[in-house]
Amino acid sequence: MTSLLEGAKKLVTRGTDIGARIEGLDAATYAARGRLDDGLVAEAQGVVDRAAGRLRLSATHTVVAIGGATGSGKSSTFNALTGLELSAVGVRRPTTSWASACVWGRDGAEELLEWLGIPPRHQTTRDSMLDSGRRGADSELDGVVLLDLPDHDSTEVAHHLEVNRLVDLADLLVWVLDPQKYADAAIHDRYLAPSAEHQDVMLVVLNHIDTVPEERRSSMLDDVRRLLDADGLDRVPVLPVSARNGTGITELRTEIARRAGEKRATRSRIDADVKAAATELSVASGDAPTRILSPERVTALDDAFAEAAGVPTIVDAVERSSRMRLGRATGWPVLTWLAGIKPDPLRHLDLDLGADGRQLSGRARTASPQTAQVQRARVDTEVRTLADDVSSGLATPWVEAVRRASVSRLDDLGDRLDGALADADVGTGRLPFWAGLVRVVHWLLLAASVVGLVWTGVLAGSGKLQDNDTPQIAGVALALVLLVGGVGLGLLLALLCRIGVARAARRRAEAADERLRGAVAEVSHELVVDPVEIELAAYTAVRNGLTRALA
Repeated sequence: MTSLLEGAKKLVTRGTDIGARIEGLDAATYAARGRLDDGLVAEAQGVVDRAAGRLRLSATHTVVAIGGATGSGKSSTFNALTGLELSAVGVRRPTTSWASACVWGRDGAEELLEWLGIPPRHQTTRDSMLDSGRRGADSELDGVVLLDLPDHDSTEVAHHLEVNRLVDLADLLVWVLDPQKYADAAIHDRYLAPSAEHQDVMLVVLNHIDTVPEERRSSMLDDVRRLLDADGLDRVPVLPVSARNGTGITELRTEIARRAGEKRATRSRIDADVKAAATELSVASGDAPTRILSPERVTALDDAFAEAAGVPTIVDAVERSSRMRLGRATGWPVLTWLAGIKPDPLRHLDLDLGADGRQLSGRARTASPQTAQVQRARVDTEVRTLADDVSSGLATPWVEAVRRASVSRLDDLGDRLDGALADADVGTGRLPFWAGLVRVVHWLLLAASVVGLVWTGVLAGSGKLQDNDTPQIAGVALALVLLVGGVGLGLLLALLCRIGVARAARRRAEAADERLRGAVAEVSHELVVDPVEIELAAYTAVRNGLTRALA
């Protein structure tokens, strides 16, 4: 692209940056690949390549191509302009089998001629030894590369291809018409009408004007003018000439010299090519405003993925499991022994928390809650709704591109959700600090109650339970105080801890829900959101590039 810009600097005029336009079309073409019609994109890329190639070459030369049908006098006009018999002249059959080039000013033209694909044997330099005495009017054509194209109506396919190739490369096009065939649909439908965007780099010559009676010449020229206007070429001048006797050749040479001297033909041709290609892409792409995915729609998709992954079920199990584990850690040991036979809710779901009790282990990949049919249906619905919502109003190719992107990776849904759950930290393994303290207190109270029980049994068996010599507190035997106090305080502490356990379990469930949903959201972004956003970014790139190209 650096060389492109360097070439563009030679042709930039105030208010016009050709390099920026070509870069815009190039960016739009790149972003449109695989999304808009392949043929249309390839044509636009061809325009970019041709424009970039032309800008790298001589900016001091103007390529003027002369085209026409068999018998139109195209080659005679070429010879009249060059002053040399360089092209064979025929009337009834095509005689120009290849393009010939005549160059005024050889310096810097070699690479241009090579780019045009003109073999050296078909090149003539007007200021060579053949024309060493060149002076006067001929000098005004300095910088012109004049091409005589094959006959466009030739029966040879190779001739058609050569004409089409050079028509795309020429800076200025001169179409030679014959008084007897100037309304021929072949040239109007194939070359003139489709070139409305290029009319500022076109001339039309009505040759053999000497064969038309003088009283009919004006009406014939008016008729040609009418046909060109119908083709959308209202700014294309019509010049009457006779290559045979030289009528109008001076005026034609002057007009070519004027356009070449202004050094605008190359720029105008590239501008026209870029504008035409950008316009076609713009029509195909549509003019809907660019857009982004709304946070609300992404959130709805994340919720559907979370439900499909069984996150609500797992979070509920985490809360119940946390409540059970914390309850065992902070409950009265005797009761917790009895409650120990109840299964862990997470294990009840066949979920393994691993060795540290914090993460769902690899076994969860096959043991996690399976995506139910109704949950998968909700995922499909949300994906379809997201794609339809964000592509609403876009042209059909972009709607299809967004829809394809939205479902392109859904086959990986199950494995990716299982992997996300297996890697998520649900945080159920570590007990809070206060639970450890409560456990120590419980064991102390249990030890006191056991001591009290044994002591009370011994005293009761010896009949000394009511003996005043037995240690007492407020008239009650210390053994009974230890027994009743240990049990009572243990039960009371366990009851009070249930409030803290419930709060802690809810917090753990909320934290697990946030982590699991975050992991699932990464999956939804990877499988759906990111592919859709890539298509939206491509649409934005196309629109922005076309805006630059059409500026």
